[in-house]
Amino acid sequence: MAALAVLVAILALLIVPPLVSMTSYKARITHLMSESLGRPVRLSSVEFRLFPTPGFVLSDLTVQEDPAYGAEPVLHANTVIASIRLLSLWRGRMEISSVSVDEASLNVVRTAEGRWNLDPLFRTAAANSAPEPGGGAPAQAARARPLPYMEATNSRINFKNGAEKLPFSLVETDLSFWQDQPGQWRIRLRGQPARTDVSLDMADTGLVRLEAQLHRAPELRLMPVHVDLEWREAQLGQLMRLAIGSDPGWRGDLTGEVHVDGTAEAADVTTRLRATGVHRAEFAPAAPMDFDASCSFQLHYSRRALEKLACDSPLGDGRIHLAGELPGAAAPPHGSVALDRIPVAAGLDALRTIRSGFGADLAAAGTVSGKLTYAEPAPETPVPAAKHRDSVHAASPHAAPPDPLTGSLTVEGFRLSGPGLSAPIQAAKIVFVPAAASGRVEPSPAHARPQPAALEATVAIPAGAPTPLTIAARFTLSGYQLTARGQAGIARAREMAHAAGIARASVLDAVAGDPLSVDLAAAGPWMPDGAPSLVASPAAGQPVAVVPGPADTLTGSVALHNVNWRADYLANHVQIAQGTLHLAAGAQLWDPVVFAYGPVKGTATLRLPLDCVEPQPCVPSFTVRFGSIDAGALQAAILGAREPGTVLSTLIARLSPVNAAPAWPELNGTVTADSLVLGPVTLQDAAATVHVTSTGVEIAGLDARLLGGQMHVSGSLTTATGQSKPAYTLQAHFDKLKPAQVGQLLGQHWSGADFIADGKIALSGFTAPDLAASAKGILHFDWRRGAIDAGPVAGFPAQLARFDRWTADAAIANAALVLGQNQVEQGSRKQPVEATLTLADPPRATFAQPKETQAKR
Repeated sequence: MAALAVLVAILALLIVPPLVSMTSYKARITHLMSESLGRPVRLSSVEFRLFPTPGFVLSDLTVQEDPAYGAEPVLHANTVIASIRLLSLWRGRMEISSVSVDEASLNVVRTAEGRWNLDPLFRTAAANSAPEPGGGAPAQAARARPLPYMEATNSRINFKNGAEKLPFSLVETDLSFWQDQPGQWRIRLRGQPARTDVSLDMADTGLVRLEAQLHRAPELRLMPVHVDLEWREAQLGQLMRLAIGSDPGWRGDLTGEVHVDGTAEAADVTTRLRATGVHRAEFAPAAPMDFDASCSFQLHYSRRALEKLACDSPLGDGRIHLAGELPGAAAPPHGSVALDRIPVAAGLDALRTIRSGFGADLAAAGTVSGKLTYAEPAPETPVPAAKHRDSVHAASPHAAPPDPLTGSLTVEGFRLSGPGLSAPIQAAKIVFVPAAASGRVEPSPAHARPQPAALEATVAIPAGAPTPLTIAARFTLSGYQLTARGQAGIARAREMAHAAGIARASVLDAVAGDPLSVDLAAAGPWMPDGAPSLVASPAAGQPVAVVPGPADTLTGSVALHNVNWRADYLANHVQIAQGTLHLAAGAQLWDPVVFAYGPVKGTATLRLPLDCVEPQPCVPSFTVRFGSIDAGALQAAILGAREPGTVLSTLIARLSPVNAAPAWPELNGTVTADSLVLGPVTLQDAAATVHVTSTGVEIAGLDARLLGGQMHVSGSLTTATGQSKPAYTLQAHFDKLKPAQVGQLLGQHWSGADFIADGKIALSGFTAPDLAASAKGILHFDWRRGAIDAGPVAGFPAQLARFDRWTADAAIANAALVLGQNQVEQGSRKQPVEATLTLADPPRATFAQPKETQAKR
């Protein structure tokens, strides 16, 4: 009989399945799943199977979303296996015992009002498992439709904010959801965090594990829950890329734990965050920063409130304790933080971790202790008018509100040392106290907001000068403000600037002399320059926004007195009697600078732009003003002799590629002089616009008063590679020259009307003979109604004694200027003149007797 029963069962298993109509079961299964999930369900096909357990294989399963949460399906899977409860068939009904999916896609949606699309699912499950009203245990067993065991493997969970799909998701997720007993469910999840809009090393984003228990309630926020959430093996750099989309350069391993008991309206939450080996990517410190922080609080989701917040974290040999409450809109927040012998080195390590290039070789000593309490005053209630009139001693409505931040922090035994500091920077005691109310914006205007709570401290730091530097510090949660006023020795100021990582601190490397007078202010965020930060969105329910962080600023002035400055491209040092460096947001400005370079003295300004838009270069600009310059300082450089100690001779020598000195930086500027004495010639009110390059100087224009008239010169000085001598190319225009002053140069008496001249010349060399011998060019002049009294000069042309007009073209070559085509007009007579001007000191003019010719009518 047993064998016969087995045989009948086998024949039934082989014969019955093909006879089962899948069409009727497809509609029934779709209805059962839709009823269990509370969502419309669509299937493309259903197949019946017997092994390993009886059930159905569903193809192309789609669970539709409630239109209130969006149009995208809440769940989609290509293949689903639904197993049936055999005992339910004996009762004349079919129940699904489990639903298994692989490579499914689940969408978790949160609306702007704070509702989740999973809330109706739990309400449906609770309703299906609830007993009929008035029914006992048999009725409950007969009527309850328990939620099937649901599991998903190798699936993906997407997160949406309304209709917008967020870039965050869980991939390679294994999810299980089942009912332990009527009215109680269990959730188990294991997944890997991912982000779709950035490239991540998925092996380093860590693993998220979740174990949760939920009990029946009318709404999801009222369901009693027990949640154990753990995030392990997360690398800090990849975690930051996951959170903010970029890697700020942090490294280390993080593990986080969250435990929740209660409901969303009143939940007891405990958390623990552990980090090991935290450091920046560019260096590995001897002692990486580690921490282990534990917190507990009560969460009230609807009120957005936290109560009984308490956090503890050991740090070094000290401890941090944080306590407070965030009551939400019902009352202002309040809290306290207590520090017990926290090492200053931990703060330095934290600063180096979030900022690159900040004192990697610095070492800090000292401890911080104290307690700060923050309590915003409760909003004032309006006082009835009658009561206000009766109150004679009523408080003034304009009285300053009390400071919300009270307490103090004390730094003892502060000491900052390092290889770059010849002596440690130290202070026995520094006390940080809350900022005074006078430094905060009054909240009376509708548009005004109080400044964030801040801590302030002032300390005197010796800096190698007769009087110390006074350092005032102001710290907020978002950034810092530092001011330094007083005197500092140049060597000490250089050390402190390099230790603080101040950009362009190398400018002090070339300065030596008396102490500096400092009045500087620095401000910036704790996060590095330009690093993205998270900012809460003003719209309710919207995600946080990622915005660029602000940049550091350094403003103020530094005054120099009696210092020497030496640059690589100068042969000698520059003596600065007085100079002031002004630091602004977009530029550095030296103004004024009273200097002496050899025998030349003057004043100068120099502007160094800092913020330039690519590809435009940041070209510094300068102005130099001289009083009266003697030919002893300039003539030798211009005409050739390289006398040591003259400014232009030194500059020209440095521009020559024969020398191994570094090239000049690119500069734009103007040079002016009240008077420039060139032997018997004096240029008055000279002003030149120049552009300095690594291979020479371009003279855009040199204007001056010369010989009673005006002159305009343009040209260039070049020192090409392989060229042993500097080469000059000049173009000049002379207007309204006075004949008397021109004749005086040649030892003659000239008179008559003003005349004009134009010329071009090219020459090279350092010495006067070199310049004269290499000079080649042309000269043209036009002189009307003139007369020349040359005295006893042999062969002097008589027609030059008085004439109506003299025009001439001359050629410059072989150290001489030779008149070419020219005409001397006397009435209707026109005669040429033969003359040669030797370029010497003094210049000499020789004439040839002209032949008499009859002018043509």
